[in-house]
Parts: sequence; structure tokens; C-alpha cells
Amino acid sequence: MNIEPGRLTKKERHELILSEVRRSASIRISKLARRIGVAGETIRRDLIELGEAGLLNRTYGGATISLVTSEPVIAERGLTMVEERARVGRGAAGLIEKGSIVMIDGGSTTYEVARSLSQHGRDLTIITNSIGVASVAGANPGFRVILCPGTYDSREAAVLGEDTVEFVRRYNADVAIIGASALNAEGPSDMVSGAAAVKRAMMRRSLSTMLVVTNDKFGRSGLERVCALNEISDVVTDSEPAAALRTAIDEAGGELHVFPAS
Repeated sequence: MNIEPGRLTKKERHELILSEVRRSASIRISKLARRIGVAGETIRRDLIELGEAGLLNRTYGGATISLVTSEPVIAERGLTMVEERARVGRGAAGLIEKGSIVMIDGGSTTYEVARSLSQHGRDLTIITNSIGVASVAGANPGFRVILCPGTYDSREAAVLGEDTVEFVRRYNADVAIIGASALNAEGPSDMVSGAAAVKRAMMRRSLSTMLVVTNDKFGRSGLERVCALNEISDVVTDSEPAAALRTAIDEAGGELHVFPAS
């Protein structure tokens, strides 16, 4: 953040607190107060609000979070990288042609793509396993929205499982738009195996695949690799990746689309 720590808004403080707790697994109020540049009482109030929202566990004198080896719930991801995900969403939506059949998997960044698409006056068919994507896409009367069946995962606000994968296999699409928990030179990966399986199924039934990720995913590795980089047609992000990852994307034949802050 290009803001002096003591001048952060509440929302920005919350994002920084979640980032610090996730990085350290547990952290003391005194350390957070020094890091952010506000009084300890302000941090206590912030922790109460975040605890009530189910985004962290408050402890005596601090907070902990159990997300070291798992993907944060979609509600928490919606509080972070807000502007970056919005730029990725708008950029990706602009690459989709009128009349396309689009498969979109669940996730906070793919939701932003669907939200941006819904604001376009074009006919599209959307096939998704995400409740949020279906809801926002369904607000556009020009869209045909097909929602997959499956076992509901409340952490992802999406359906997963064998029924979902089998349903996806019934359809053909022009493009699959997928997100990821991490992206490195070996390809995108995800912390939820069921989600990775749905992504792969969507990719197999689509003519091309668009990966949408924010820069905090760069250089990381998740539990399960979704695919190799050479299976991705387009990578849409908010900032230029490090040279090694950029080279890997180029050598794999994918097209990188960067939509930085203006």
C-alpha cells in the first residue's frame, strides 16, 4: 500500500491485519500496533470485528489464523486485493467476444470477471459451478446461465465433486476462465482438490483457457497443480510478474495481459 501506515482506513487496516496474521499464523496486538502505526486499542477493535466476521481467531493479547496450508474462505478473499481483482475482472471481460460460451469456475477473481461481463451488452452463455458467478451473471437478461449440480462447499460458495465434473463434460465452450491459489513456472495450483478437478474438466471442454490471477499468487505453490503452463492460452493479471515467471509464460506460448493501476 502506498499509504503512510498511520493513515490507513479501517478497510486497509483489516486487509493488512489479515495479511500479517496469515503470514505469521499468530501475532500479538503490540506487534500489529507497531506494524500498522496505530494504538493497541484500535487493533483490539479491529480484531473483534474480524473475529465476529469469522476471518480470524482472537486470543489473549493477539490473534491466530488456521490458513497456513489452506485457501482462505472466499468471504475473506473478497476483503483483500480488491482493486487488483477488479482490474483483472475488467481486463478479462474485455477479451471475451460476443456470443461466446464461457465456463467460469468459482473464486473471488473469477467472480470479478463475471461481474464485469454482466455489465456488457452482449449475448453470452455462462456455465459455472459458482453460486456467486451464477447470481451476478444472471442479472444480465442477455445471458443464459447454466449452474452445475454437485456438493456445495460453503468455503468456496461453489459446488464440487463427481456430479459437477460429469455435468461439465456434457458441454462445449469457447473459453474456460479459471482462477488459482498460486502460480509458478510449473503452472497454476489450487489448495482445494475438488476445485482443481472442476477447473481441469472445464479446460478439457473449452477451446481455450484464460487464467485470472492477482500478483499475490506469483511464485507460490498450492497443494495440487491444475495444469502445465502450456495448457493456458491467456494469463490475465494486475502487474508484471518477476522475470523468471514472465519467461516461463512466454516460453509456454501463453499470452500475458497486464492491467496495472492507472
